[in-house]
Amino acid sequence: MPLILQRLQQATKMMSRRKILLLVLGCSTLSLFIHQGAQLSWYPRLFPLSCPPLQDSPPRPKHMTVAFLKTHKTAGTTVQNILFRFAERHNLTVALPHPSCEHQFCYPRNFSTHFVHPATRPPHVLASHLRFDRAELERLMPPGTVYVTILREPAAMFESLFSYYNQYCPAFRRVPNASLEAFLREPEAYYRAGEHFAMFAHNTLAYDLGGDNERSPRDDDAYLARLIRQVEEVFSLVMIAEYFDESLVLLRRLLAWDLDDVLYAKLNARAAGSRLAAIPAALARAARAWNALDAGLYDHFNATFWRRVARAGRACVEREARELREARERLLRRCFGDEPVLRPAAQIRTKQLQPWQPSRKVDIMGYDLPSGGAGPATEACLKLAMPEVQYSNYLLRKQKRRGGVRARPEPVLDNPPPRPIRMLPRGPQGH
Repeated sequence: MPLILQRLQQATKMMSRRKILLLVLGCSTLSLFIHQGAQLSWYPRLFPLSCPPLQDSPPRPKHMTVAFLKTHKTAGTTVQNILFRFAERHNLTVALPHPSCEHQFCYPRNFSTHFVHPATRPPHVLASHLRFDRAELERLMPPGTVYVTILREPAAMFESLFSYYNQYCPAFRRVPNASLEAFLREPEAYYRAGEHFAMFAHNTLAYDLGGDNERSPRDDDAYLARLIRQVEEVFSLVMIAEYFDESLVLLRRLLAWDLDDVLYAKLNARAAGSRLAAIPAALARAARAWNALDAGLYDHFNATFWRRVARAGRACVEREARELREARERLLRRCFGDEPVLRPAAQIRTKQLQPWQPSRKVDIMGYDLPSGGAGPATEACLKLAMPEVQYSNYLLRKQKRRGGVRARPEPVLDNPPPRPIRMLPRGPQGH
């Protein structure tokens, strides 16, 4: 035992006390979980070394100012939870909506700084739903903020939108028997431009990004090129929902974070009975044709995503993504039991973990904590699975108690933020 303690003392000199210490003794591995307050680390900081930075890229401190454009039905709630937990661990201010806007920044209106609760200004992190407005966001966020967003394959995204917003979007409510196939067979018969929530029924990605969702590349392909250029001028990373773990690897490298900073539990997921198991090919083609602007955006940024993976080293990124998945499974078992499963809201005993249900026809699943838990580990697990509404309300209460008045973070002149996509070099496509 003294030998173990001696080696532990040596290890702590080399690694942060707030990270897991991995000590290899012969063929056995001793993993220690060390916490400070409610923060836990779940696997060694050694993992980022499996995907080292480029030789001409010196180590950077973690980037602390991030604006995430949370698009609809793209796994954005899971990314938001990652950012919320990071901000809380580092005592950063999160921009949150004014109560009159509920938990979104008065979407679908164009974003305005007036929609931000005064107790959450000036912020370091922004991650709630909004319609993108570059000038207003630059007024709110500090210099050096890194902008990121996420896209999803348009056919799969549209099926999710149709299911989730079926009781809110007039175009969807008009469809007999709530049939996605009937809508896509003749969308003009049900869709009315300018109606409340009409954007959920046509080119939602383009609308969220601040574009004109009524434009069609078939009629004006130059508009799609302009919208792509506008996105590339602002966003340093466009993640792809179908490659979520690989996207998180690129995100953590962009922000100089550790892999344990992007561990996650899947949030806001529909039950199997509330979604199509597979979208027929003809239906997918019809969805992409109706949402041609979204399809053009997705196809472009999916290609640039894989060029970026190629520049980072595809084998390297895939290795990190595999390590992330393995660590995530260990984390879920530690938090939610040996066989962690998503549960219907009615089966979740912990009120703070019960997800909002959009309608009686859609079941949104969530995790529940095992009974009898307490302490920092339980608190960390609670935050890992906390739905958007509860976490936003919790952070707002916490920041109001803190006073909300914080100095705006100063940009680090000798450590410039990552550049927008448009300024990144082009390389051969890697996928």
